[in-house]
Formats: sequence, C-alpha cells, structure tokens
Amino acid sequence: MPTSTPSNDDARETPAAGKGRATPTRAEREAARRRPLVANTKEARAAAKADLQARRERARIGMENGEDKYLPARDKGPQRRWVRDYVDAGWHLSEWIMAAMLLVIVLNLVPLPAVQFWAIVGLWGFMVLAIGDMVLLSMRVKRKAAAKFGAERREKGLGWYAAMRGLQMRFMRLPKPQVKRGQYPD
Repeated sequence: MPTSTPSNDDARETPAAGKGRATPTRAEREAARRRPLVANTKEARAAAKADLQARRERARIGMENGEDKYLPARDKGPQRRWVRDYVDAGWHLSEWIMAAMLLVIVLNLVPLPAVQFWAIVGLWGFMVLAIGDMVLLSMRVKRKAAAKFGAERREKGLGWYAAMRGLQMRFMRLPKPQVKRGQYPD
C-alpha cells in the first residue's frame, strides 16, 4: 500500500486542533460589545430632521388642499367634503362674529358709557342673529345631505360640522375652501 502524504490543499481544509487564537479577555469582549444605545451622528440627526420637516410640510399642504389621506378623522369622507363645499359657497353671519367682537373692544375704549352700552347690546343682538343663522344652516345641510346621500346613510353630526365651519372666518378654515362663493355643490 502506497502511503500518500497530504497535500497543501488537504491541510487547509482540515481544521486545526483548538481555536487557533487566544481566548479574549472579559475586558476585550466588553469593549467589542460597547456601542452607543442610539447611533446618532450629526449627519443622521440632520437627515432625520430634514425628512421629518419635509413630511410635515407635505401633510400641511395635503390638509390645506383637502386630501383625505392627510385630513383628521372629523374631516374625512365624501359627506364631510360636500358639507365643507356647501358651507364655503355661502355667506354666513356667524363668520363675522370675531370682527364684531373686535369692533366692540375698540368701541369700549371710547370713554362714553352710552357708546359702550350700545356696543355690548349690539354685539349680543348680532350674536343672537348669528346663532339663528347657524341653526338654519345646520337644518339646511341636514335636509340637503339626506336628499343627496339618503336619510338612512347620512352621517351623524353633519349639522354641527356645518355650523362650526360657518363660524370660522373663510380665510382661516382648514381644509381651505375648494369652491368660490356661490358655487354650491350638487
């Protein structure tokens, strides 16, 4: 029987006895495991901040434009969109309450008690008219929404939603009005 000597290739494939290296000390193992809990470099923080800012800006623009994806739950859905368009198409006394209150504040700076008294009385009278306008708007919206979407399918709270949107000044409404005044939805 011929005896064969192992070649260099065979020696590489067979494992050597033992690990072939020294056992690391405890201090070496702890040092190798040590890393920051949160890997935060200046570049990573800046990139995350820029990404967050871009997402927030996109969400703000989407909400202003009335995209359902970016709207809060109270504003989502086709019925709410229809109510927004209906309210935005009309003129409402209630959207002028803030301006009336500012006028009363200015008139209360006048040192004449009669002017101050009649300013307050006028404000209360205007508020009664505005509340009446809000109630009428709520009733109209409920009736027209029931006719359009069906009485059994009409969402709850559409009248209150319309009244609260009508209370806001047009330029302050979010989502922004998508229709011009007089362009009532079908």
